[in-house]
Amino acid sequence: MIFEAPKLTKVATVVAATAALAIALPGTARADSHYFQSPSGNIVCAINDGSENFGFGNLASAACDISDSTYQPPPPLDCSKLGPGTRFNLAAGNPGTIACRGGSLRVPVQPALDYGQTISAGTITCEDQPWGLKCTDTSSGHFFQIGRGAYNLG
Repeated sequence: MIFEAPKLTKVATVVAATAALAIALPGTARADSHYFQSPSGNIVCAINDGSENFGFGNLASAACDISDSTYQPPPPLDCSKLGPGTRFNLAAGNPGTIACRGGSLRVPVQPALDYGQTISAGTITCEDQPWGLKCTDTSSGHFFQIGRGAYNLG
């Protein structure tokens, strides 16, 4: 037996169409705080405008985890108790850092940020490219870049 709910169908259609339009639009998305992933799913991130404390006080920030990489974290980063050194952090006004991953940024549903698309929260902007992801603090120029084969902090 099939149950039909015409009112819910209309609402679901509007919600689905709105979501499809939001995903299809290129360019920059703005967010207070948002979780997203790379199209491959290898990189997952949280970006925040500073309205929530993501461990950086009330600074705009981004944190990204990479699942599969071919590089080792730099010494003296000892992550033996917290998991691999695959967490990259950027807080407004501070250089990008690499840290041990103490937990996961993965949440049940994370939309993919398409290649070439950016997302911003506060002064932090992240851009996804086929080679990886770059997050930049537009107020200071500090950044991190991560990809499967390399990373760069600045």
